[in-house]
Formats: sequence, C-alpha cells, structure tokens
Amino acid sequence: MAIEIKVGEEAVEQEEPKPVISQVDLNMRKTLDGDFMIFDHADIDIVIMPKKSKIVAFAKDVMSEVVYGAQDRLYKFLIKKGFVKISSVVGGSVYGSIEAEILSSEELNPINLIIVNVSKWIDSERPYFEFVEEYEDMHADRLTEPEEEDSTELGEVPHEDTKGTLRPGYNYGPYWQSYTYE
Repeated sequence: MAIEIKVGEEAVEQEEPKPVISQVDLNMRKTLDGDFMIFDHADIDIVIMPKKSKIVAFAKDVMSEVVYGAQDRLYKFLIKKGFVKISSVVGGSVYGSIEAEILSSEELNPINLIIVNVSKWIDSERPYFEFVEEYEDMHADRLTEPEEEDSTELGEVPHEDTKGTLRPGYNYGPYWQSYTYE
C-alpha cells in the first residue's frame, strides 16, 4: 500500500471542503480531557462528556426550583429528541446536578447532534432569562433613580412627634407581656 502526500497549492486545490450542515454560536469550552462545557444558559451549565457518554447539568449559582425546572426541561427535550436514555436521568454526584447517559449511534455522531440541539434548546429558553434580566434591571433603576411622582426631596415630609410602631413609654416584656411606664 502506497502513501501519497501532496504539498503546496496542488494539495489545496484538490481538497474538497466538507459541507456545513449546521453552525452554532455558543459560549463553550473544551476541557483537557475532551469534555464540552456550555455556559450560555442563565441558570445551568451543561457538560457533555463523550468518553463517559454522559451529559450533566450543573446549577450555576444556587440550587433552586428555577434551576431544577431548567434541568428538567433540558432532559425532557433531550429525551423527546432521542439523545439520552430515559431510565438513566438521575441526580449526579455533585449537589444540584442531574446527569443522563447519551445513546450511541453507529451512523451519526451523537455528540455533534447534542451540541446542535442543546444550542436550539438554549435559543428557545433565551427569551425567558432575558426577560428576567431586563425586569431586574428595570426594578433596580426604579429603586435607584425613581420618577418625580415616586420620590420626595429632603425636608418635604413634615416631622411628627410619634412615627412608626414603637411608641415611647410602651415596652414589651418577655412572653408577649406589655406594660406602660407612667
């Protein structure tokens, strides 16, 4: 068997470019051991492990029902598309993580298909977490820079002798007993 090597312009001209089937734009990194980490979702980080044939979703900050809901929607999406084994979706060894086993295929590359479909799932989720971010920004602006009708200048509100719930001379004792000084 002979090996033929072509160098220079002749090799570039004869090379046929592979057709691009799909292209995704993700904030994704590849680890030293070959895992793919996807950071685009607001609540979870997704790790695809080709060597272990697993996909794991980790909570970004704090584990809550919002994070669990996002993980649940991700795995329901992947199950519906036929990428993970239904009975393999379990809690991971890290607190707040959920993992599943990736189904194998001899005809297709499941890792590339999962990356493309996770990108589609994140795009479908994007309007929700962008809305939450805009709402939080709007609320912070409302508190830090209020409108004219929602704010008062210093000295506009007249001073009263008694304000609030603590009245002078009226004290609370232990066990909800109250008494008055005279």
